[in-house]
Amino acid sequence: MIKPDAVGAGNTGAIIKMIEEAGFRIIAMKKMHLTRERAGQFYAIHKERPFFNDLCTYMSSGPIVPMILEKENAVESFRKLIGATDPQKAEPGTIRNLFAKSIEANAIHGSDSDANAEIESNFFFSKLEQF
Repeated sequence: MIKPDAVGAGNTGAIIKMIEEAGFRIIAMKKMHLTRERAGQFYAIHKERPFFNDLCTYMSSGPIVPMILEKENAVESFRKLIGATDPQKAEPGTIRNLFAKSIEANAIHGSDSDANAEIESNFFFSKLEQF
């Protein structure tokens, strides 16, 4: 998912280009604006954490671009492509190194497991929306 800071900065196209050039196939993609309530549902796993409210506010602050991607070892490959959560620690040339503003406004979200990728895909897309 391309986050509000990157979408707002006009980096959506450049990020999608990097994703495709890294060999990912986009199965589904759309641009949308999360309500604060929907952001809270997506990040419900973090509900008890001190950053939860700020995260929901941030994620509902502007449009996002959720995607379903396909590639061999997709989760591991994508995590390498996006880089560390902290853009200061992200490897040069990763998406977060190039486009993130801060740890909080870090340009992109990537699922951390195949199981979570399926849950997150189903949160944003119906089976009919997938190519």
